Amino acid sequence: MASITVLYFAAARERAGTQRETLEVSGGMRVQEVLRLLAERHPTLGPLLPHLRVAVNQEFVDPSAEVPVGAELALIPPVSGGSGLFSVVDRPLRLEDVVAAVSGEAYGGLVTFSGSVRNQTKGRRVLRLEYEAYPPMAEKRLAAIGAEVAERFHGTRLAIMHRVGTLMPGELAVVIAAAAPHRKEAFLACEHAIERLKQDVPIWKKEFFEDGEVWVGLGP
Repeated sequence: MASITVLYFAAARERAGTQRETLEVSGGMRVQEVLRLLAERHPTLGPLLPHLRVAVNQEFVDPSAEVPVGAELALIPPVSGGSGLFSVVDRPLRLEDVVAAVSGEAYGGLVTFSGSVRNQTKGRRVLRLEYEAYPPMAEKRLAAIGAEVAERFHGTRLAIMHRVGTLMPGELAVVIAAAAPHRKEAFLACEHAIERLKQDVPIWKKEFFEDGEVWVGLGP
């Protein structure tokens, strides 16, 4: 027998009742077999497992993948949401920080995006949001988006900063800047970055209302 480290985030952490634990496994065990063990250990986690992605040593893997001895396996719930700056921070964001990271005389087009907390969702008043992340993997995935952007949009430079912790309506959750020699590539790169961030970066948000709370992406 050998051991692996299991990390839980957002709704998975709540269901398991822990953020991290050590699991004894057999050599050559597959991801899907590890998930069965976890469902037996934490029965309330079982219904959530079909909605999760799994990362082994900070890389997404298929259920049939082998889990190496000593690996770090992370359960990743659905997310809410090259050069330059890619970081996850627990402090207020400033748009000028990402602008400064990509600006340069060779870049004539600069497009920015600021995502702030709304005060309502589907008619329900939002009291606050809580953002949670798997920081090392999140920053690695943000950097990968930057590399995608540079290749796809002719050397466009990208910077992304995302905040975690408790945010009130009106506060910035994410800031993005894309700089390119021409405006078209800058616009396209910024839009691409926003969509990819929502798809693939392990950052989650929980909305708190007057009459309840919900992890975004998992429903009520």
